[in-house]
Amino acid sequence: MCGRFALNLFVDDLVDEFNVERVEVPEPLAPDFNVAPTKDVYAVLTRRPRPSQADEAADGPVRQLRILRWGLVPSWAKNPSVGSRMINARMETVAEKPAFRQAFAKRRCLVPADGYYEWYATEKNGKAAKQPFYIHRQDDGILAMAGLYEFWRNEQVERDDPDAWLVTCTIMTTTAEDSLGRIHDRMPLMVERDGYDRWLDPDTDDPDRLRSLLVPATPDRLVAVPVSTAVNDHRHNGPELIEPLALQA
Repeated sequence: MCGRFALNLFVDDLVDEFNVERVEVPEPLAPDFNVAPTKDVYAVLTRRPRPSQADEAADGPVRQLRILRWGLVPSWAKNPSVGSRMINARMETVAEKPAFRQAFAKRRCLVPADGYYEWYATEKNGKAAKQPFYIHRQDDGILAMAGLYEFWRNEQVERDDPDAWLVTCTIMTTTAEDSLGRIHDRMPLMVERDGYDRWLDPDTDDPDRLRSLLVPATPDRLVAVPVSTAVNDHRHNGPELIEPLALQA
């Protein structure tokens, strides 16, 4: 799964990496080295402009950078609290699950990150324990995690109220392979740069074609380093969380 990640990226870098045409970020997110479910995250998506936004220069789908809440809330949900349980969508079932199938067909996004955390089951002083690992690209580049997004309407307020709409996202996962599979059996799916356009295209809805764009990052492109158990507490934050920790024999 992907239950925590690090996000210390600048808006300008994301605009360059993903060829963003419209930045809808009221205020940049502060560096966060312990992003937990229900927090705000950056997401890259492509949407057709509303009639009031359309102009001659942008009358087709527009690549956007937005801030979404992590934990997908289906449009039909009675309560947005369900989002805390929908932080990941399994690739194997995403096209059939009621919570995700419409988003998979029409509302796909990329969730950028510096790296993510997984926990390895081990033993300490004769007791079961979990050692956190920070997993990131060998070249320290941006991870483009495959995601889905959804709109939820709060019927308790008027449509023009700032709280009328909640936009949320989830991160897709697959079976972890090779050395990463020994840390945890699931990992986030990545989209390579040459697949950004097709993944984000709202007119692409063929499940097989979409799945062909999703790849688990190969172990030779990622490095996993043990880090402090301080990351276990979502209240802890700071660059010290991703500092490598020497494992004791």
